[in-house]
Amino acid sequence: MSKILLLNGPNLNSLGIRYGYGSFTLEEAVERADRVATIHGRALSHAQSNSESSLVTSVQEARIEFDGIVINAGALTHYSWALADALKDFARPVVELHITNTMAREPWRHVSVLSPVVSGTIQGFGLLGYELAVNALCALLASGT
Repeated sequence: MSKILLLNGPNLNSLGIRYGYGSFTLEEAVERADRVATIHGRALSHAQSNSESSLVTSVQEARIEFDGIVINAGALTHYSWALADALKDFARPVVELHITNTMAREPWRHVSVLSPVVSGTIQGFGLLGYELAVNALCALLASGT
């Protein structure tokens, strides 16, 4: 069975209590993502870390067993060149995910250093974004992109 990795970065473990992100929890988001992956006949694994180095290591290790990645890197999206380099080296489909519309937020959030190295970005759809991102990744994998 094809496997996909869902990665969540800093502070996403606090979903449900973070201002401006809604009342859903990370566990609910992962459950929804897993349901969509299962519908597509794919296994989903999830990891969350508040550490940049742990996320980089997860991407590097993903080369061995995963066919694609959905990543919500949180604030690391805007400055982690190390994470961008790891994703570029992954050389398989990657979907960048944001719960909020970053373009409607603070100016520093308008730039993603990950966007140039990922297949596409889903943002601004809240909890639904997790389902949309997994659907998009599965479509890319099915098309061989």
